[in-house]
Amino acid sequence: MGGALAGITVIDLSRMLPGPYCSMILADHGARVIAIEDKRFMADDIFISPVNRNKDHMTLNLKTKEGHDIFFELIRDADVLMEGFRPGVTKRLGIDYETLKKVNSRIIYCSITGYGQNGPYKDMAGHDVNYLSFAGILDLIGEKDGSPYIPGIQIADLVGGGMNAAIGILLALVARGKSGKGQYIDISMTDGMVGLLPIPLYLFQRHGKVPQRSDTFLSHRYACYNVYETADERYISIGAVENRFWQNLCNLLGVPEYAPLQYDDSHRQEILEFFRKAFKKKTLEQWIKELGDKDVCWGKVQDFAEVLKDPLFFARDMVREGKNERGESVTVLGIPVKLSDTPGGIRTAPVSFGQSTKKILEELGYTKGEIKGFVEKGVV
Repeated sequence: MGGALAGITVIDLSRMLPGPYCSMILADHGARVIAIEDKRFMADDIFISPVNRNKDHMTLNLKTKEGHDIFFELIRDADVLMEGFRPGVTKRLGIDYETLKKVNSRIIYCSITGYGQNGPYKDMAGHDVNYLSFAGILDLIGEKDGSPYIPGIQIADLVGGGMNAAIGILLALVARGKSGKGQYIDISMTDGMVGLLPIPLYLFQRHGKVPQRSDTFLSHRYACYNVYETADERYISIGAVENRFWQNLCNLLGVPEYAPLQYDDSHRQEILEFFRKAFKKKTLEQWIKELGDKDVCWGKVQDFAEVLKDPLFFARDMVREGKNERGESVTVLGIPVKLSDTPGGIRTAPVSFGQSTKKILEELGYTKGEIKGFVEKGVV
């Protein structure tokens, strides 16, 4: 099956993680994605192989006349254009939305930047940690009274950039189905992070206090929603937010008197200390056996190697065997959005840098001689 986006063509000019992650989502669900990068970036160690599956990849120098012409040949029949340049760069290159829509009025043009196309920070350089910082998220991660901790994954890149861009493109495709026209999408990764703050906003409005790091309703303040060290120096998470789950846990640990005191601040430290000592008495595997069939909302804190071996993710097809760009068998991540009638799929291994250049140029009708000339002149 072709997937929900079969027949959609995406031209992706973005690099590194946010844009390529977005176009991987679209490619996983059937879109044809042609990723384009300048050959001068080939030596950079930021060509992230796993997000380049199901795609074509070509090299193209947009600063040359021939490269510019080839690009517009691709745009004429494309549905989506993605780019991750700083604001103003595409206009200087002559490939901005206003220019492209004159060639293809149905084009959906998605720009992914750190701070958006307008506002006082639009021209600033940045990376994931900076977007988390400005959005207030970094201030909420880490130990109480300590410094902020940088998360081990790129939340702003993947969620604020990649996922929000995918949502925006899908919304624009639906709108185009009604109007027949494309449109421009302005994705700011920092906007995306601010959009993840409904709970801090709720707490701020309810209590009139700025939420503090590791000291909020859903971040370490109460024993019912916390992380505990076990006897073997591993960790287990408890997420017993609702009182029925909390009661089950309190009964299991022999302290039913704590059940009605779940959010009682006068007993908060006492309860926390009890639970910290209690979980230190047994190993993680002992707790897994004890909590396994109990309705208390618990989770084993797994390292990455354990995730790749967890039977849940094999059953859910989220960890599976696939091929890398050299044809070797490797572990690959599956597709999290599962559709019953038009499921996504991993059709091809990640491409290598520029691997599809010749094929795409031939599809556009260029001869072998012309392609050789492009290589010699630095167009591709």
